[in-house]
Amino acid sequence: MNPAEAIAELKELSTQIEAVVLAGRDGRAIASSLATDSASRLAADAATLVAGADDVRRDLGRDALHQVQAATPEGSVFVALDGDRMAVATTGGDPTVGLVFYDLKTLLRQTMDDPVDDVVSAAKDEDVEA
Repeated sequence: MNPAEAIAELKELSTQIEAVVLAGRDGRAIASSLATDSASRLAADAATLVAGADDVRRDLGRDALHQVQAATPEGSVFVALDGDRMAVATTGGDPTVGLVFYDLKTLLRQTMDDPVDDVVSAAKDEDVEA
């Protein structure tokens, strides 16, 4: 499934996810429910969050990260990781954590046939945003 279609389906089905970005692990946004500038910022911030969590993981001698959540009383940021991709979502306060991660992992599975570099190039060529 193409990333824009997968994000539209996710937004239609999930009542908890406010915004979602599909990005490369390097922080480059691929597709999003946000405007381009906001998607780029969220993707870059998520990459920074993942890098920090990965440093902690490494210091503890743990296996590779699969997911990260940062929570405040007002809302959360979720990041699900798969290879060279990440799916990032924002929610309001008190989300159903397992369901949000399930939705993000489903998004990653649905779009895994589109290599990150090809999708980013196509989005730049078409100036398309989901």
